[in-house]
Amino acid sequence: MIIGIGTDLANIERIAATLERFGDRFRNRVFTETEQRKAERRRDVAGTYAKRWAAKEACSKALGTGLRMGIAWNDMSVRNLHTGQPIMEVTGWARKRLADLTPEGHEAIIHVTLTDDYPWAQATVLIEARPK
Repeated sequence: MIIGIGTDLANIERIAATLERFGDRFRNRVFTETEQRKAERRRDVAGTYAKRWAAKEACSKALGTGLRMGIAWNDMSVRNLHTGQPIMEVTGWARKRLADLTPEGHEAIIHVTLTDDYPWAQATVLIEARPK
């Protein structure tokens, strides 16, 4: 069963300007080390960050909270499998919220998809509760 869905659209130019203005302060506040390593080795640095920004926003919406109620940016992280497929990992309060949403006898699976078409980056997160 679906227990949460969220989507977000981010402007790549806005993320690029924020990176230019705030640099590491912004990177470290919002993105995990894994996300930063991925973005910094890509040709489209700002686009990579924008997709991950959108994914975090979408995940917080799928959790039913938005970025409030104790969820920190770094409680949500996008990494890629060796196939390139993005996956969302949650820690801290986001993990607790996910556990609270998941019905007994089920496991939560977070699906995420990312796309961009300059100057836009978009992400959708769907949280599924699957019987164990």
